[in-house]
Parts: sequence; structure tokens; C-alpha cells
Amino acid sequence: MTFGQEHAASYGAGGAIDFAGGTVVHISSGVSALVCALLLGRRLGFGKEEMRPHNMTYTAIGAAMLWVGWFGFNAGSALSAGRLATCAFAATHFAAAAGGITWAAWEWRFRGKPSVLGACSGLVAGLACITQAAGYVTLMPALLIGIIGASVCYFMCSAVKSYFGYDDSLDVFGVHGVAGTLGAILTGIFATRATGAFADGKPLGLLEGGSILKGQLLALVIAWGLAIVGTL
Repeated sequence: MTFGQEHAASYGAGGAIDFAGGTVVHISSGVSALVCALLLGRRLGFGKEEMRPHNMTYTAIGAAMLWVGWFGFNAGSALSAGRLATCAFAATHFAAAAGGITWAAWEWRFRGKPSVLGACSGLVAGLACITQAAGYVTLMPALLIGIIGASVCYFMCSAVKSYFGYDDSLDVFGVHGVAGTLGAILTGIFATRATGAFADGKPLGLLEGGSILKGQLLALVIAWGLAIVGTL
């Protein structure tokens, strides 16, 4: 049974689709991080002492390594070196690039200048957001997913976190949790049979007349609930 046939079977049974584990990795880790942050409370000196990131060289090196590594589990989830892996690889790259540029642009707009940290955060947001959709979308939707993911994550990590005052030091919820949630929803909107991931050729995403969005919403509700209960 090929990758496409295997996933078509689960889709035909009414399940959600997730190409490379964004629901089980990013939603669960991000929501669990938020629960821990709320339970453990703020760090000593939070809001009073200087706690900004201080080594942008290591940050940039780590982000670059992460970007390259992400190709492994997104494109690698095709389980073979072919058309589907190529599609997942390109979609991953486009979403990450769009995310990095978008976050930097929002910083430029609201803070007067972009930053290396912002660009790195944006590309991770784009990567996390495209994970579920990597093998199911073409390149233009991948760009949109990166832009939307980075935009929402930027405001979550700045305005929302500041408003509620929780101490998520590495923005695990603001980036991974939020981007993972968005990724599940956007997959249900933009997924297309054009990538060849499904053998039966049925419509997938909302834009091409498919109905998988319902399964995507149910999957993210289950993932959120499991992460909250399990972490508590």
C-alpha cells in the first residue's frame, strides 16, 4: 500500500489528515507548555529584570539548522523520494521563508526595525504551520499559510502574551501551539488532490469542495483536550 492509498483509507473513514505530525507534535507541545506556564507561574524577576535573548549568533545558527532539519520530517513523511516528497519539500521551504519575512515586516511596522530574533521566530512559525499541510498543498497556498501563521503568532507573542501576562519564555505556545492549531484549520481549507497524496482523487479542502475541515476541527479539539488533561 502506498502512502497516498494508506492516507486515502483513513480519509475515507472520516478521519483528519496530518502529513507530518503537526497536530500531535505542535499542538500538544504548545498547549502543554501553556498549561505548565500557568501552573508554575512567572520566573523570579519577570517583568522587572532584563531577560531579553542575548546571543543572536546561536539563535540564527539554531534556526538555520532547524530549517534544514524540517525538510527531513516533512518531505521524509512521503516515505519515498518522488513527486510527493518534492511537493512537501517545496511547500515547507516556501512557508518558512514567507513566515520569516512576514514576522520581520510586522516588527518593522510596529517597532521601527526588524530583528534577527523576529525573522527566526517567523520562520519557525511558518514551519510549524505548514507541517500538517506539507504534502497536501501547492506552493501558493504554502506561501499564504506561512504568512498567516507568522502574522497570528506575532500578535500572540506580543500583544496577547503581554495582555494576559503569562511567562512563556520561549513562546512555545505562541509559536508552536498557535501555528499548529492554525495549520490544522488551514489544511482543511487549502488541501488539494493535485499533489497526488490521495489515490482516490476525491476533493479535500474547502476551496475545492471537500469536507475534511470538519475532521480537522475535531482533531484539534481532541489534541487540545488531551494535552490539557494529560499535562494537568
